[in-house]
Amino acid sequence: MKKKFYITTPIYYTNQAPHIGTAYTTVAADVLARYHRKLGEEVFFLTGTDEHGEKIAQAAEKAGKTPQEFVDKIVKSFKKAWEKLNIEYSDFIRTTDERHKKGVEKFLLKLKESGKIYQDEYRGLYCIGCEKFITKKELINGKCPDHQKEPKLISETNYFFKLNDFLPQVKKLIESDKLIIEPKERKKEVLSLLKQDLGNFSISRQNVKWGIDLPFDKEQKTYVWVEALQNYITAIGYKDDSKKFNKYWPADLHLIAKDIVKFHAIFWPALLLAIGLKLPKKIFVHGYLTINGQKMSKSLGNVVDPIYLVDKYGADTIRYFLLKEISFGQDGDFSIKRLEERYNSDLANGLGNLVSRVLTLSEKAGVILSNSEESDKEFNSEIRLVQEKYNKAMEEIKFNDALESIWQLISFCDECIEKNKPWELVENNQDKAKEVLSQLLTTIREIALLLEPFMPETSEEILKQIKQNKKTEALFPRL
Repeated sequence: MKKKFYITTPIYYTNQAPHIGTAYTTVAADVLARYHRKLGEEVFFLTGTDEHGEKIAQAAEKAGKTPQEFVDKIVKSFKKAWEKLNIEYSDFIRTTDERHKKGVEKFLLKLKESGKIYQDEYRGLYCIGCEKFITKKELINGKCPDHQKEPKLISETNYFFKLNDFLPQVKKLIESDKLIIEPKERKKEVLSLLKQDLGNFSISRQNVKWGIDLPFDKEQKTYVWVEALQNYITAIGYKDDSKKFNKYWPADLHLIAKDIVKFHAIFWPALLLAIGLKLPKKIFVHGYLTINGQKMSKSLGNVVDPIYLVDKYGADTIRYFLLKEISFGQDGDFSIKRLEERYNSDLANGLGNLVSRVLTLSEKAGVILSNSEESDKEFNSEIRLVQEKYNKAMEEIKFNDALESIWQLISFCDECIEKNKPWELVENNQDKAKEVLSQLLTTIREIALLLEPFMPETSEEILKQIKQNKKTEALFPRL
C-alpha cells in the first residue's frame, strides 16, 4: 500500500486577486507535493478560496456585483495564476461549494452535540480586514497592525465555543510534538499564546448576511474563520465520502503564514478535539514577503501581480527566486532588482551556461548520454553527497538549502570543465573528451531530476536536450 501525503495551503481570501505573497505559499506546497510524488507516495494537494464574510460583501457592493458574482470572478484569477505558475493541485476547494457547506453543517451539528457551544452577548473590537475579533493590546496606535485601520466596536448575541476546556490538551499535544509546529520559534510563540487568557471564541455572527447559516439557528451565519478551517476536511469527503476521508485525514502538513497561526495551531486543534477527529500531523509557519520592509498586503496596496511576473520572467524563474532568496519560515523582502540579479547569476550564467557548454561540446564530440550505471568515482561520490543533502533539506522544508545543494553540483561540473578543458580534449584526445563529457551529461541529468519539483519546465527541457544531444535555445537568455 502506498504511503499517503496530504498537504494543504490556507484557502485564500477573495476580496481581491492573488498576489505574489499568496503565490509564495502555493509554490512551496507544489514543490513539496511534486517531491513526495517522486518518492512514490500518493499525494493529495489541496488549495482553494475563502469566499464568505463581511469584507467580501463590502467589496462586492463596491464593485456593483452580488457576492457570488464577485467571488466567481476572483476565483478565476486565482486559478489562472496557479496555472501560470505550474501549480499541480489535486483539488481546489471553494467555501461556496455545496460540498463545503454540507460538511460545515455536519461539523457544527457535531460541535453542538458535544455540549461545547453556548449563546452569549459579545461586545468588542472587530477588524474587517482580518475578519477577526481583536484586543486592545494587539493594536498599534489604535490600529490593526496588519491593515493599518481602526477596528470597529460591535455588540452582538453570538454562539461561542468553549475553547478554554481544550487548551490544556492542546498545550500538551504541542509540547510533546504530537502536533508538530515548525519552525521552533513558532512553536514557542504558540506556547506563549497559550499562557494568555484567550477566552472562548465566537463561532457565529449575528449581523453578517454573506455566509453559511448555522444549522441550529438560521438567524446566525457561521463565523467565516470557523467555517474556513473546515475546508481541510470538507474537500476530502468529510460529509459524504468516508473512504476518501479516512484515507487522507489527518493532514500530513498544513502550510500557513504566521498571521494565521493562532487559528490553525490553537483554535483548529481544539475544534477537532471537541468532535473527536484526529489532529493534523504538522503545521509549518512561514514568514511574510515584504516590500521595502513592509508586509505585502492587498489592504495596503503594495502587492505584486504573479501573472505579470510570470509573463515577464517565466514561471520557473519566479518559483526558483521565491524559494532560493528567502529562508522558508523567515520574513524576506521581495525585489525586482534581486530577482533579475538572481536570474542572471544563478540561472543564465550558472545553470543555463553549464548546460549550453556541455551540450555544445558533446554534440561536437559525438558523445551521447549513457544509460550505463557505471560512473566515475569522483562524480558518483559528489552526486550521492548532493542527493543526501537535498533529501534532508526537503524533509526539513529548507528549500534554499535544497537548491544550494543542486548548485553545489553545478559548481562541481564547472570546476571539472575548467580542470579538464574538454574543448581542447575534443581536438587532441577524443577518448578522454568522451569520458569527461559523458560524466558531465550524467551529472546534468541528475541536476535536472533534482530540479524538477522546483523548476518543472526547465527540468523537462534539460532532459529533452541531453537525450537529443542537441542544444536548441538558451534556457535563460541574459536580461
